[in-house]
Amino acid sequence: MTGISDKCSNGGITHFTELLSNWSGSSGYCIEIGNGEWDSWFMPFSNQVNSVHHIACEKLKKMSELSQGYKIIGLSQGNMIGRGVIEFCDGRPPVRNLISLAGPHAGIASVPLCGSGIWCILEDSLLKLAIYSNFIQEHLAPAGYIKIPTDIADYRKGCKFLPVLNNEVHGNSTFKKRFASLENLVLIMFEKDEILVPKQTSWFGYNPDGSFSTVLPAQRTKLYTEDWIGLKILDEAGKVKFLNISGRLLEISTSEMKKYILPYLVANASTIVTKSRSSDLLWPSSVWDFNDEFNGVVEEILHLHTHAETVSLRSWRF
Repeated sequence: MTGISDKCSNGGITHFTELLSNWSGSSGYCIEIGNGEWDSWFMPFSNQVNSVHHIACEKLKKMSELSQGYKIIGLSQGNMIGRGVIEFCDGRPPVRNLISLAGPHAGIASVPLCGSGIWCILEDSLLKLAIYSNFIQEHLAPAGYIKIPTDIADYRKGCKFLPVLNNEVHGNSTFKKRFASLENLVLIMFEKDEILVPKQTSWFGYNPDGSFSTVLPAQRTKLYTEDWIGLKILDEAGKVKFLNISGRLLEISTSEMKKYILPYLVANASTIVTKSRSSDLLWPSSVWDFNDEFNGVVEEILHLHTHAETVSLRSWRF
């Protein structure tokens, strides 16, 4: 299932699949929703979730190799669709693990990659004025997970996706039960991440309502203390891993991939990987650069984006 500006035939996705397939000894599958390059930007998340339900879920249920369960890997925005699969899909095979790299799980609070100049301030202000309008919500996919801490009332009223995904407005016990059924939730934050604001959203941390000045750890947020989606249940059972990588957003070495990702893939279940792209990054000239590895360099630093995130959904059989 591809994401913003991405498609199954993208060379970077192909290389990513080959690398994990070689490590795990498994085969990979790609599932697209609509026209990945266009719809991932301009199809609102609410529609993408409906597409997940009617397209991806049906495909997953028909894949016999996934019948005993599978895992999901999400890269940044791809976690939104990955979690949609977990929470919204009826009758799907069980999802065992969710491995999340830089997922905006609690939302993002500011326009990324801009800076502190006057034009950035104006852009940020204009976006915040209109972000919860029907027009923006219906025409810009990433608007579905922007959460302005000082505008919570309008966020809950106007944001069409994240309040549903995080069970904030109309608590759905089925969504919570499905998310809490994970065997492992691996949350990876990138220490030098300047794209997700705040970066702690990768761990479900976020600003308290009404304030930009502080960031609460996940365990002090309402999402956790009131346990909207079952995160507290998972954490108290020892099933949540909060991991920190020193690089920038989605900048990870092959050794770190083997250390932090591979252990949660090589088990008696298949895997679905979501590689995501989001509007808050720039456009890539090359998402993956494998030249050093193929030329015999032992350690490779993978830049999973240059100017934009990517979303894809891959499935591996183990």
